[in-house]
Amino acid sequence: MTVDGYCDHTALIADEELHQHYNELLSNAGAIIYGRVTYQLMENYWPTVVEKPTGEKATDEFAVIIQNILKIVFSRTLNNVEWKNVKLAKGGVKEEVLKLKQQSGKDILVGSPSLIITLAKLSLIDEYQFCIHPVIVGHGLPLFKNINDRTILKLLKTKTFSSGSIALYYEPTKKLIENDNA
Repeated sequence: MTVDGYCDHTALIADEELHQHYNELLSNAGAIIYGRVTYQLMENYWPTVVEKPTGEKATDEFAVIIQNILKIVFSRTLNNVEWKNVKLAKGGVKEEVLKLKQQSGKDILVGSPSLIITLAKLSLIDEYQFCIHPVIVGHGLPLFKNINDRTILKLLKTKTFSSGSIALYYEPTKKLIENDNA
């Protein structure tokens, strides 16, 4: 995400160090969940890198890792998915995520802004990991669009990258209704 809170993959700094960070994150996860838009964006790019590597070690490793991890897609319009290790979710987001949380001993990652919002509203996020890039774009898709409740977060740790990007790790502590004066 940019410093001003927008999700814009074209404006971000995706260097080798950052790809290595995400390689480690994905390698320790059991699944990643996507909405249709983000899934199709990923599906249209990463399999081509597996077939024709870029020559950048961490980027090429990321392509293999993302291809091999279980990907679960929530969509009302997709009837089938073609990428390796992908399942279309059959139930609602809440039901499917609760089932996943009971099964997996590994982390479940969320790769779509719309699902982050949905899961935040359902109080189903155990930890937020934000990677803030030193870029201001001034427009685009805000990460926390349509959030009506205030959520207090506790900082767990930070990680700084040579590009100036910073990963921030938070856990939600409690949810407060915006109009609550307590």
